[in-house]
Amino acid sequence: MKNKNIYKYCCLVILLTTSLFACKKKVLGPQNNFLNYIVPDVPATKNYTVGAFYYTFGSFNVNVTQKPVVGGPGPYFYNSGVPSLGTAAAPIATPAIMDAHVADAAIAKIDYFVFSVRSPTMDNNNFKADSNTIVSFLNAANSSKMNFAISYSLNTGTLGVSNTVALESNATKLLGFYNDFKRLSYWMTKANYQKVNGKYLIIINHAQDLNSNDNVALYKQLRSNLAAMGFDLYIVGMQDRWSPPDRFYYRFQNCTDAMYEANMGDVAGDNDRYWGFPQFCDQNWAYWKTTIEGWGQEFIPCVMAGYNYQINNPTNNGLSVQRTNDGVWYKKFTDVAKRNASKSGLIFVDSFNNFTLDSQIEPTQAYGNNFLDITRTAFKLN
Repeated sequence: MKNKNIYKYCCLVILLTTSLFACKKKVLGPQNNFLNYIVPDVPATKNYTVGAFYYTFGSFNVNVTQKPVVGGPGPYFYNSGVPSLGTAAAPIATPAIMDAHVADAAIAKIDYFVFSVRSPTMDNNNFKADSNTIVSFLNAANSSKMNFAISYSLNTGTLGVSNTVALESNATKLLGFYNDFKRLSYWMTKANYQKVNGKYLIIINHAQDLNSNDNVALYKQLRSNLAAMGFDLYIVGMQDRWSPPDRFYYRFQNCTDAMYEANMGDVAGDNDRYWGFPQFCDQNWAYWKTTIEGWGQEFIPCVMAGYNYQINNPTNNGLSVQRTNDGVWYKKFTDVAKRNASKSGLIFVDSFNNFTLDSQIEPTQAYGNNFLDITRTAFKLN
C-alpha cells in the first residue's frame, strides 16, 4: 500500500511539474507577443483621397543618389523654368518641371499636392518664396486637372511661443496669427483648392507647439474669422512621430477636425521600431485612430516611400530604410495605412519629391514609375 501511495504521489508531482513548465513556456514564448503577426496585404476597397507633400529645392544635396527623370546629371533645380538633360555643351530641352510633376502625380492618381507656406504676416519674404511654388503649380498647363492645399508652417520663434509662453501674451503676434489665415484664404478662391466633406482643407504643421491659454477658443476664433469670409475650414493638425495623441490633447481636442503623425520612417533612435516597423506602426496608428475618433476627429495615415538619415548627415548612425526598386517596404506601409484610415479615407504621402530624405515617389532614373504605380494600386480601385 505504501509503495502504491508513493507511486501516486510521484505521478502527481510529475503532472504538476509538466503543467507548470508548459504554462511558463506558453507565457514566455515569442508566439504570444502582441507584435507577433504579419500585416496582411490589404487591397483597396474604395478610392482613397490622397494628398502628396510637395517640396521646393534650390539644388540637391551632394549625398542624394537618386536621379530624377526630369533632371540631368546634376545639380537639379526645381524652381527654374526649364531643366535640361544631356551635358552642358549639348543640352536637351525637357518640359517645365511642374508640368512634368503634375503629369507624374496623375499617373499615381494623387488627388492634390500639399504646399507648405510660412507666415505671410510675420515672415513675408519666405512666404513670397513659398508662394512662388504655388504660382508655378497654378501656371502649369495641366494644373486644372489636379487640386492643391496649404500647410501652414507653424514656427514657434516667429509666433514667440513656447511651452511656458502662450500666444495670447503678445497681442501683435496673436493678431498676426489670425491674419495669416485670412491672407492664406486667397488660395482658397481657386477652383482647384482641395475640400474635405465640402470644407476647405488647411493643415497646421507642428500643431502640438501651438501654445495658447485656451486652444479651443483660439481655433473657434480662427474658424469664425474664415467663415465670415465664406470659408468653412477642415483643419488638420500635425503631431511629431511616435508620440501618443493624448500628450497634447488640450491642443487638439475640440480644436482640429483631423490629426496625423509625421515622419514615421524616422524611428527616433529606437531600433526595435526599425526591425518590426509594420507591426509597431500598425499598433501605434490603431491606438491613434481609436483615441482621436473618440474625440470626434479623423485619423489620417501619412506614408513614406523611404527615410535616409545619411543624406543630410553622413556620420549619422541611424538605421535608414534601404530603398529598393520594387518598393516592398513602401507597399507594406500602404497596407498599414489602409488598416487604420478613418471613414473619409484620407491619406497623406510624404513625399512627392523630398530627395533630402529619400522619401520621394517622383520617378527617377533607377526605379522609374514604380513608386507612382505602387501608390495608385494601393489607394485606388482598378
